[in-house]
Amino acid sequence: MADIEEVRKMVGDFLKKTLSVKDVKIIKGAKTSDGWETEAEVYEESSFIKSLGLPTRVLDRNIYRVKLDDDLKVLSYERKEASVTK
Repeated sequence: MADIEEVRKMVGDFLKKTLSVKDVKIIKGAKTSDGWETEAEVYEESSFIKSLGLPTRVLDRNIYRVKLDDDLKVLSYERKEASVTK
């Protein structure tokens, strides 16, 4: 059975490769009945600034949710919606 350090490494490597980013910070990892659920903080080039054709010096902070099975195979990943507080 995998431990949390193996999960952190797997998720970090997966997101770096998939999103073409340098740094990934795992901010949550939890064992579930059928695998693992994690959340990771990723700084990516601003898609808005990029769409304007401007140099992207601005980075967006995004949170990704990644689910893995017990063998540490990625089952799904998604970017969480940003929460806005009023």
